Amino acid sequence: MRAPFSLRGRKREFLTERLLPADAAALSHLHAHGFSRPWSDGEFASLLEQDTVFGFAAREVGRPRAAPGGFVLARQAAGEGEILTIMVAPALRRCGLGWMLMDAVMRELYAQRAQALFLEVDETNRAAIGLYRKLGFSQVGARPAYYEQHAAPRTTALVMRRDLG
Repeated sequence: MRAPFSLRGRKREFLTERLLPADAAALSHLHAHGFSRPWSDGEFASLLEQDTVFGFAAREVGRPRAAPGGFVLARQAAGEGEILTIMVAPALRRCGLGWMLMDAVMRELYAQRAQALFLEVDETNRAAIGLYRKLGFSQVGARPAYYEQHAAPRTTALVMRRDLG
């Protein structure tokens, strides 16, 4: 899937590509820009080697060796999907990459005949919650004090679900 974006007056086009274990270092680097406890490249590589785990990177067209502008990692088991993590580079947020990545996961899960997709999101992440609601997710639970923040009180993880069937 390709999507054009205008960013600071410059047209840029991104496409989604399947993640590979070789992407682990770039994913770890990007993950560190959004999480207080970023995953290591070894953790990403280990997950991507599992048969039930898959994901997509958003890469700029014409820059195949550039780091991804965003990525999503998901798991499918027993007819259900789960977003393990999703990250968009700070400079590219609110440009549609999150939507494009989530769409790629939902298409893949639909093709695998999954019935539902679950995710957890920090209650303070209003932009992500808005995106997920626009994509048809609804809150089905909460995990109090789930996310640890640097020098701040723990926050609740909202558990969200979207039917795919």
